[in-house]
Amino acid sequence: MYSLKLELKLNNQEKSKLAGCAGFARFVYNFGLSMLANSWDFEGIKATDSKRLTAIEKVFTNHVKTNPEFAWMRQYPSAIYSCALRNLAKAVERWRKGDSGFPQMKSKRRGDSFTVLKKAGTYQALGEPMLPFTNKQVLQSGKRITIPGLGEFRLKRPIPFLCSSQSFTISRTADKWYVSFSLDIEKIPPVIHEMESVGIDLGVKTFATLSDGSTIVAPSSLKKAKTKLSKLQWRHRRKQIGNHRQGIRASKNALTYFEQVAKSHAHIASIRRDFLQKTTTEISRKYYRIRIEDLNISGMIANGKLSEAVSSLGLYEFRRMLTYKEAFYGTKVELVDRWFPSSKTCSRCGSIQPMPLSERVYKCGAGCGHIMCRDLNAAINLDNAPTKKIRAASAKSTPVDRSGADSPERSRKQTSIA
Repeated sequence: MYSLKLELKLNNQEKSKLAGCAGFARFVYNFGLSMLANSWDFEGIKATDSKRLTAIEKVFTNHVKTNPEFAWMRQYPSAIYSCALRNLAKAVERWRKGDSGFPQMKSKRRGDSFTVLKKAGTYQALGEPMLPFTNKQVLQSGKRITIPGLGEFRLKRPIPFLCSSQSFTISRTADKWYVSFSLDIEKIPPVIHEMESVGIDLGVKTFATLSDGSTIVAPSSLKKAKTKLSKLQWRHRRKQIGNHRQGIRASKNALTYFEQVAKSHAHIASIRRDFLQKTTTEISRKYYRIRIEDLNISGMIANGKLSEAVSSLGLYEFRRMLTYKEAFYGTKVELVDRWFPSSKTCSRCGSIQPMPLSERVYKCGAGCGHIMCRDLNAAINLDNAPTKKIRAASAKSTPVDRSGADSPERSRKQTSIA
């Protein structure tokens, strides 16, 4: 299944309208999460999370929305709060399975986003099935899009073809608004790849070194954008940024500075995403079996000397993109055990020797006289790694440690609506 994400061309009135919709969805999500967490403390009530959320939606529809205090909710379509509670149900289900932590309260600081869908279809007569595709919104090619319940909006770039979709997600990044929707189409993967296998060694100085000798370097524009952001933050280090808890309002210059910082972060994220998308697509088209090391990214970020470089390059995002593109390009992504000594092993004779990070050239000390670039030697070892050290990459998230902050008892105390 494909999805398209297009930028909206909005005026100030439309931006305010979408911001209000996002705030409404955030309020409903936090309301449902608080009600759900409090319902678990009721003794004698045995019901699944889905049934509890269904009852919460009825309470919200019949009691909360009818309260004169919340009359402002009537200006927003009902699909917004239905989708917000549906997203909450999915988050709780992922937490139950151990794929993610306990759902947290949404805040405006994390960004604005909400989802709407077209729920009603066309029925010819009572008791007969719904006409196909009538529960989807038809989208004409061009620079205009009709979103169910919200109306028609302009786009910066045109929709390339005639299509249809049922759900639409509107999100904001810095000062730009985007709409994304899924398409019920499939991509047929290529039958033949140019090369059978490749080992990829990821690093900081050289982003990726492939076992066939080629290298991939991060774009210089990424470093320039981060340097520009650092200079901006240093010049405005004495701004009165305000404190919401202490009741100190931010100055107008500080608000302008916040907008500039948000735009800079969005620009850096766009450069990184574009680089990773093109790189992973090129690799997936050329190689069938792709082997990368199962790096401990969280541990690398904890290192003060490597944290900025690792987070800036997006090493885990590179692995995630390769994994989900398996179905698109017919590839096979494999993870080599993180304790496999790929950098310490000689790719010619197989001897193992200490290799500190300061040594960038591998010189075999076992007598074979093999001399090679450290990263290339590691990439070859990853490509030739033994089967017992390899496992298939999974698109699912790693289960969290539920003994700490993500435990239900501790999370319940943090879920309360002010």
